[in-house]
Amino acid sequence: MSDKQVLILGIGNLLWADEGFGIRVVETLNERYTFPDNVELMDGGTQGIYLVQHVQQADVLVVFDAIDYGLEPGTMKLIYGDQVPKFMGAKKMSLHQTGFQEVLAMAEFTGDYPKHLMLIGVQPVELEDFGGSLREPVRKQVDIAITKALEFLAPFGVEPQPRQQPLAEDDQLAPSELQRQRYEQERPSEDDACRQGDYRFLNAAADSNKGS
Repeated sequence: MSDKQVLILGIGNLLWADEGFGIRVVETLNERYTFPDNVELMDGGTQGIYLVQHVQQADVLVVFDAIDYGLEPGTMKLIYGDQVPKFMGAKKMSLHQTGFQEVLAMAEFTGDYPKHLMLIGVQPVELEDFGGSLREPVRKQVDIAITKALEFLAPFGVEPQPRQQPLAEDDQLAPSELQRQRYEQERPSEDDACRQGDYRFLNAAADSNKGS
């Protein structure tokens, strides 16, 4: 087993359709495999700068995210090394990309920067769907993203083992309510749920605008 510290990180926002790509990839990896002790799988969500300590500790970093490359929706693009921060900030779709670019900058400034870095990004199809799931072209890239990540990690001695038993709830990366199958099955119909945001905040904003 390699003594290098490896961080496999998914970032994004599950609540906005294809923004959840990175999270769904690490979730799937965790469901399928167990990893050596030097490998950490993390649902980074939209934590931004709070991820810096984890990045600083990593010798090898793999990041999954939905990235606006300006390509055909569903297209996967692999970025390596020093090119990664440029793509994380080139076309920002949401605050988490700006935040993660700052994470990399802070880690580099302190001298604790991953020696090996890979970004696996997919061009989103749909973002403006609150509570939505991955669109099919993006969903199809999950397995491919896993294959690419494991190929990248193999030279570092990362040899995941297929899980022999279903993943225990305590071993999940996120609350069970957010696990893909349950999240999709329990989603209210379009007639019963707002698709553009949380109605509680939208109503408050509308009332505020009326009064101005």
